[in-house]
Amino acid sequence: MEGFALELTEWLPKISQKELVSIYFGGGTPSLLGSENISKILRQIPYRLDDIEITLEANPENITKDLMRAYRDTGINRVSLGIQAFDDGLLNGLGRVHHAKKGQDAIMLTAEAGIENISIDLMYDLPGQTVKAWENTLNITQQLPISHLSLYNLVIEPHTVFYKKRQTLRPSLPSEEHSLQMYELAVQKLEEIGLKRYEISAFGRLSQHNTGYWTGRPFLGFGPSAFSYWEGKRFRNVANLNRYIESLKQRKSPVDFEESLAHEAKQRELLAINLRLVSGVDLDLFQKNHGQLSHETHKILKDLEQNGYLTNANSTYALTSKGILFYDTVASEIVF
Repeated sequence: MEGFALELTEWLPKISQKELVSIYFGGGTPSLLGSENISKILRQIPYRLDDIEITLEANPENITKDLMRAYRDTGINRVSLGIQAFDDGLLNGLGRVHHAKKGQDAIMLTAEAGIENISIDLMYDLPGQTVKAWENTLNITQQLPISHLSLYNLVIEPHTVFYKKRQTLRPSLPSEEHSLQMYELAVQKLEEIGLKRYEISAFGRLSQHNTGYWTGRPFLGFGPSAFSYWEGKRFRNVANLNRYIESLKQRKSPVDFEESLAHEAKQRELLAINLRLVSGVDLDLFQKNHGQLSHETHKILKDLEQNGYLTNANSTYALTSKGILFYDTVASEIVF
């Protein structure tokens, strides 16, 4: 709380004339802060918040109706729940504390508390997961009062528990064919209940906060380890809480990492991220806002089109079904 107030005070002169689009309480388990602390933070933000999307991340095991009603009363109007799966065996394999029934209960209790904008996360490509088990998770999802869903497939990253076990896990991972079936089944099942895909992994009611990342909108992150993107620079606060607060008390920057890409590199990165949106990228508008693309970048887009990863209609490039499935390939071609 103290650190947030100090950091906000430092930023206020720079942001006072900017439009505020969304507020997001995320990272770790912000719901454990309690509604009083969330309320104190919101009161320190010098903007009218009535029409602002204000999201709180929460874990299912922490949810009660009284707690969510208290958050609603503070101004929280969107909740993002880390559900991951409606399968006890898979949840156990992911190291999650909650069980499948608790995940369903958390969604219902949040809705009963009067919060209508509910987002959940689901994962596929998990060790031991079958297409049938995934279909069961999707069938349960169809019965729940959610407005948004983020879909993730398991990526085994270095320095994780899964990475250490990767040799053992590999035989139990779904095949590429089954992975494709799971993704296509998700699109079908979610669209049946009105959750249309608007980004590779996002379905339903558009998230103002997340859309900012995909369109390159500036954002500020407050707190230890928080990332920001401002005036073309990416930067991150120091992770250590004591060092973070001490720096702010001394009127020093808590930033311990900063990066500013060269113009063309920044253009290409933003172009690749924009392409995640199903609506695609209007190249004329993109260049009007971000400058002319190089001849090489235009050639890369043409090559991706010829290879079936992109479509081009009236100068709007969009991912094809193949491009969506192999987005990493598309992005790696564009970004350098």
